[in-house]
Amino acid sequence: MLILELNQNNYRAGDIVYVIYRNPHTYDVANVQEAAVVNNPEQPGELALFLYETYFPLDSDIAVYASEGEAERAYHDAFGGTDSEGQLW
Repeated sequence: MLILELNQNNYRAGDIVYVIYRNPHTYDVANVQEAAVVNNPEQPGELALFLYETYFPLDSDIAVYASEGEAERAYHDAFGGTDSEGQLW
């Protein structure tokens, strides 16, 4: 499984990556989502992930995958498959 290293030097604004996103309103629901790497408007010179109209720091709190397939495999390894919505983790 390839997880992009968390060094911001590996990314450029405009890159498309994939993350496993946990719904903040329904804590037991997670899924693979596409995110964009963008210039962080709150921290000039830094990058951020843009997902659901929100900027997230590009740091070690979020596992970032180079492809959707890799993110799906990581999701399956962690949660038992893409049909596991509703399972607590």
